[in-house]
Amino acid sequence: MSEKTRYSDAELEEFRAIIMEKLSVAQKTYDQLKAALTGADGNDVDDTSPTYKILEEGANTLSKEETTRLAQRQLKFIQDLRAALVRIENKTYGVCRETGKLIPAERLRAVPHATLSIEAKNNGKK
Repeated sequence: MSEKTRYSDAELEEFRAIIMEKLSVAQKTYDQLKAALTGADGNDVDDTSPTYKILEEGANTLSKEETTRLAQRQLKFIQDLRAALVRIENKTYGVCRETGKLIPAERLRAVPHATLSIEAKNNGKK
């Protein structure tokens, strides 16, 4: 019996549904982070008294830096999910880019944007 080289169309549709769900949540989270950065959420220190403003500005700067990092990570996650959708369209989804073997479905359900099998990922860390 030969080893399976790609996922079936039905399996790809299952993965597409998982990715679309994660993409929707990720996009909402990114939009919330972006709104927090631009002050669109109305949660700034412009209306606080001057005494608190000095303390708040330092904390606000740290908070904005952290929010920016989170937004950048979220944007990368969204891009990775979209790239996974392209791989589904090309029917190359789930194929490890190092070994050329299929990534186990369990891994793809947990990390749907994965491009490496656990084996290849662990080999890369050595």
